[in-house]
This record gives sequence, structure tokens and C-alpha cells, in this order.
Amino acid sequence: MDNTLDVTGPWDFPEISTFLAQTVIPIRVASSGSRGPIVQSLWFDFHDGALWCATQASSLLVKRLTTNNEIGFEVSGDNAPYRGVRGTGVATIHPELAGEVLNRLIRKYQGDAETDLSRWLLSRLDKEVAIKITALSLATWDFSGRMG
Repeated sequence: MDNTLDVTGPWDFPEISTFLAQTVIPIRVASSGSRGPIVQSLWFDFHDGALWCATQASSLLVKRLTTNNEIGFEVSGDNAPYRGVRGTGVATIHPELAGEVLNRLIRKYQGDAETDLSRWLLSRLDKEVAIKITALSLATWDFSGRMG
């Protein structure tokens, strides 16, 4: 399912989907609040044309999204060749999907649920929520050709 409003840059939507599915670095999300914007890093999964994250229900990000659900984000590495995806979207909170999303994130970032970190995250599942980012407007860049 393609929840994308528009795509600019060198990659088309299938290339973006592949990059987001294969990239195992945190997404940086930006939210607005009464004291200005903040940027936070979260694990993410790209699934059915949407970006998915999980965080504690009591987090500042969740509090901000209940007031203003518009969000900015970027997925890019810190090492050359520089390439990535950034954009904006609309975030919705889904407490009922926290277990499903957190388990997908653990598989992506930890490999399995048997690591100490995975067990700790799952022990707090009753306080987690899933965040779904849709209505995506995406911009890509890729300097691989220039940087080797």
C-alpha cells in the first residue's frame, strides 16, 4: 500500500522501499511543541507503505503527537557515500499494535528476542505504543556516484 503523497530526488518509490527495508539505523523524527521542535532517534520498520516505530506511551514524542501529529523524519547514515530519505508525514498512535510492531523492530535491530535488551524492551510492553507515519512526502539523495 502506497501512502505517499509525493517523491522527489533520484530514487523512485520501489528504491525508497528497498532502502528503508534494508537499512538498520535509527530514524530521526522531529516533532513540534510549545517550546519548539525536538529531534529523537527511534528504531523503525517500513511496512505496507508506512513507517512504524514504538516508544513508551508516556514519552514526550507521544505527548507532542497527541497535540500536533505532523512529523518530520530522516533516515541516513553518517558515513560516505551519503544517501538517504527524509520527509514529512502524519503520525497516529496505536497502543493495540505495540506488541506486533515492537517484535518486528526487535527482529530487525536485535535479530531475536533473546538478547538482554530485547527481553528488557518486551518486559515493558504494557507501556509501549506503536506510531504509524503515513501521508508521506519523501525526498531522497544519493551521492554514491560521486563518492564511490
